[in-house]
Amino acid sequence: MLGDSLSAEYGLARGQGWVNLLSEKLRSEKTGMEVVNASISGETTSGGKNRLPALIEKHKPDVVIIELGGNDALRGLSLKASDDNLHAMIQLAKLNKAKVLLIGMQIPPNYGKEYTEAFTSLFQKIAKEQKISLVPFLLEGIANNPSMFQQDRIHPIAAAHPLILNNVWPMLTPIIKK
Repeated sequence: MLGDSLSAEYGLARGQGWVNLLSEKLRSEKTGMEVVNASISGETTSGGKNRLPALIEKHKPDVVIIELGGNDALRGLSLKASDDNLHAMIQLAKLNKAKVLLIGMQIPPNYGKEYTEAFTSLFQKIAKEQKISLVPFLLEGIANNPSMFQQDRIHPIAAAHPLILNNVWPMLTPIIKK
């Protein structure tokens, strides 16, 4: 699991985040799979691209879940750079025989309609080009409910994380069952 603060349990007690809940679900379903959560708060696609080779070498994953890009957009970084970085991570995972699940994100319209729409469609475009599975929006069903967020209105509260897992699980299941 390569992600940012949304996957790194930012502002939560240890073990309350969706990635830990995923780990518990995989154990309960006796998949034999273990989750390595290599998520870091504030991570960008550039940082993920730089860290992924060592992570793959160390853990030799069967599946790589990529939940990155939100911090790129919130910083107004080039969508071309985000696209290139996501492509590079996916290619590296594939070269190492790992299946890939890309997790999409959306951003508030602060940077204008064109940038916001281009950012949202970036994940769909990459998933189609790379022929990989996509969770269209990690915070589907949560984003429009302010009571599901910490005071910063960016990071979900613990009660939202089972819902986040419910957004990911249907797209992950076919990958881990293969």
